[in-house]
Amino acid sequence: MMGWMNLFRKKNKPPVSENSNESFESGNLQVVILSDLGNIRTNNEDRGMYYKIADENIIREKGQMLIVADGMGGHQAGEVASKMAADIISREYFNQPGNGGVEKKLAKVFALANKNIFEMSRSNKAYNGMGTTCTVLVVLDQTIYYAQVGDSRAYIQKGDSILQITEDHTYVQELVKSGDITAEEAATHPKRNILTNAMGTKPDLRIDTGKCNLTFENSDRLLLCSDGLYDYLSDKELKDILNKNVLKDAAAYMVSQAKIRGGHDNITVVLAEKTGVPKETEKDLKLTRDVDLPKMTRDADLPSDT
Repeated sequence: MMGWMNLFRKKNKPPVSENSNESFESGNLQVVILSDLGNIRTNNEDRGMYYKIADENIIREKGQMLIVADGMGGHQAGEVASKMAADIISREYFNQPGNGGVEKKLAKVFALANKNIFEMSRSNKAYNGMGTTCTVLVVLDQTIYYAQVGDSRAYIQKGDSILQITEDHTYVQELVKSGDITAEEAATHPKRNILTNAMGTKPDLRIDTGKCNLTFENSDRLLLCSDGLYDYLSDKELKDILNKNVLKDAAAYMVSQAKIRGGHDNITVVLAEKTGVPKETEKDLKLTRDVDLPKMTRDADLPSDT
């Protein structure tokens, strides 16, 4: 855990303009990405991404990736940092050999992205001090893997419950863990936006990786977002919006509510829903049953990650 001497505050995000609203449906995953400037910023330094390889074999081995990154820094440096993080992590994760060790692979590509962003900030005066949060989920069948740096968040919604998968790397989260304040007090604490960890700000990085202890089943939903969203909407409100709306409407309503309530920051939402077994998979399963082939367990044959 980092000491208090390493605390730093997010700098005011200077201003550009990017407002993306995209929907994807691939196999058994439906994804919606919505990013908004908010009411004050004139530059969008957030980055939302959905990444998959067209090869179904690679999807079965490495899954599909969801990313939110929230950049910080002068001029357009924050935008550069968040884009670098998303691009490097998505590209290098799928380029790595082997089909095991998701958490290890995520840690490796996070470290690589951090190194590149840090070196860029030191070599180019315009990017001095830039950094970014980064939250990544890898959806591999019914398993959700995560990697986390900073205070963007990932949630899973199952029925009438919602669970935050990631842990914020913030000063107030440290206070919550030490028992000095409650989670409710943290939500309105004046220092809630002080980060204890961010990508690209120093050569060594704390990277949280893990596996969600809940399975990702049909109709379950995933939410990744920047702090521009959850600063204004509680977990209960997020859950209620997800329960009452299709993905695209849920994303739009979340962003609109954040803007109505202040919209001081960029707002980015990435939503994904498990929609069932893909048609090609259903066909394959039927063929397997028809010819009565035995089930095969491949895990024991997977090469170890080096």
